[in-house]
Amino acid sequence: QVQLVESGGGLVQPGGSLRLSCAASRSILSFYDMGWYRQAPGKQRELVASITTASRTNYADSVKGRFTISKDNAKNTVYLQMNSLQPEDTAVYYCNRARSGIFWDWGQGTQVTVSS
Repeated sequence: QVQLVESGGGLVQPGGSLRLSCAASRSILSFYDMGWYRQAPGKQRELVASITTASRTNYADSVKGRFTISKDNAKNTVYLQMNSLQPEDTAVYYCNRARSGIFWDWGQGTQVTVSS
C-alpha cells in the first residue's frame, strides 16, 4: 500500500494561481501513471490531469491550458500547477493512480477555494 499526502491548497481569488503537491510514501512514480482528481460538493470525483511513467500528460477539457501536471521521481512527488483559477475549480483535490482503474487508499486531499 502507498500513502499519499496532498498539500498546497488554499483560498485564492479568481485569476490566481496555486501549486499543489502530492507526496507518496515510497518510490512509485517510475512504475505507475498518476493523476490529480477533484471533487466538488455534490459532485462525483473527476480526473483533471494525468501523467504517465514516461511523463506524457493529459488534461480534462475544463482545465486544459490552465493546469500543468508534473512530477519529480527522486522526491516521489507529483505537482499540479493551477493558473487562471475560476470559482468552478473550487473542490477538494486528490492524487492517486491513473489509467488503471485501481486506486490506493485516498488521502485527505487539499481544499482549493476560488472566491473573491
